[in-house]
Amino acid sequence: MLATASGMAQDKVLNIYSARHYPTDEALYSDFTKATGIKINRVDADDAGILARLKAEGAASPADVILLVDAARLWRAEVDGLFLPVKSAKLEAAIPANLRAKPADNGGTPWFGLSTRARVVVFDKLKYSKADFDSYEKLADPKFKGQLCIRSGSHPYNLSLFGAMTEHLGPQKTEVWLKGLVDNMARSPKGGDSDQIKGVASGECGVAVTNTYYLARMMRSSVPAEKAVAEKVGVVFPNQTSWGTHVNVAGGAVARHAKNTDNAIHFLEYLASPAAQNHFANGNNEWPAAKGVSFDNPALKAMTGGSFKSELIPISAVGMNQIKVQQMLDRVGFK
Repeated sequence: MLATASGMAQDKVLNIYSARHYPTDEALYSDFTKATGIKINRVDADDAGILARLKAEGAASPADVILLVDAARLWRAEVDGLFLPVKSAKLEAAIPANLRAKPADNGGTPWFGLSTRARVVVFDKLKYSKADFDSYEKLADPKFKGQLCIRSGSHPYNLSLFGAMTEHLGPQKTEVWLKGLVDNMARSPKGGDSDQIKGVASGECGVAVTNTYYLARMMRSSVPAEKAVAEKVGVVFPNQTSWGTHVNVAGGAVARHAKNTDNAIHFLEYLASPAAQNHFANGNNEWPAAKGVSFDNPALKAMTGGSFKSELIPISAVGMNQIKVQQMLDRVGFK
């Protein structure tokens, strides 16, 4: 089954299942409705909840568009047959090949990355410098024993990073590296990325791993305490002299049993437009996925000096390593 960006006129409605819980996205939905007259109905849940719901609903599902915030979950949903591969010249022109699914047998693409977030290292500026952590590999150096704060290894953000490392280093070296991370932990994994940043700022740990938008929110916050946390930590984009910093994607797809496929494709094309891509950057501190989109976010620019080298391995390859990674985590005791 294949959907294309042309076809029969459909009702002016679109049903979205979204894992994007960002208040700033509300403007995207309302702008789309204003421009097209298409009314949006939305169900909000986390990635896992959305996938479970789609499986339970089967062919009776009302979902037209699925929005998820992790590459591994996008890949899992694709493998489980929950997406309808689509053909759209606009999406294929806008979204780089490594940030979208490989074409299906019928030539359509199951999902497209719509924004990216880098997984970076933050460190105590009083104790360390960028050179100490200019590669992910250095996080496992024994000299940093007792210094690392990190969230659960089984969280999708870490699974994707570890899946990428498996692609770069191979399974054996990656498992040794993961064991090094466990040995260097300041405490058992807990909390979200914001908690890891706060751990560095408070002195609980010397170094942590986070997605960029958590730090950018603190940098742009109007709350003095949050701003103070951001000012206490340095940030480094690892592996700039090798394969580049790991990036994860938030992406979208047309649901396998969509009833409003034309509207769904139109919406995904809208999310890949320069206006929407700018909104991802300025509203939620994510990097645009579309090619050649400029944006003005002071926090993102302050972090990088304007740009950074990101890894170019296919996101789908990262997803395919997930089971292997989870087995490694179990063996090294990374909870």
